Amino acid sequence: MMCEVMPTISEDTALSQRGSQSSASDPDSHFEQLMVNMLDERDRLLDTLRETQESLGLSQQHLEDVIYDRDSLQRQLTSALPQVRNHSSRKEGPNAG
Repeated sequence: MMCEVMPTISEDTALSQRGSQSSASDPDSHFEQLMVNMLDERDRLLDTLRETQESLGLSQQHLEDVIYDRDSLQRQLTSALPQVRNHSSRKEGPNAG
């Protein structure tokens, strides 16, 4: 039977215990409770999916910001390096490079 295969959901323990008491004599009630539990689980999964997608979107935006900052710092570093190399080559003399 399908309900034996499904994992137990701890949040629904009290609810499923109430359902199982009435379903002992009424298979339709048990099936209805199973459907309600499945729909509740689906709703929880959809909420988790939405939260995960939102988190992913924020992470991607953060990554784009970090990449922009990295490229900006790289440009600043590149423009500053020739000046640093000129100063260091004067100090080191003919052995530089």
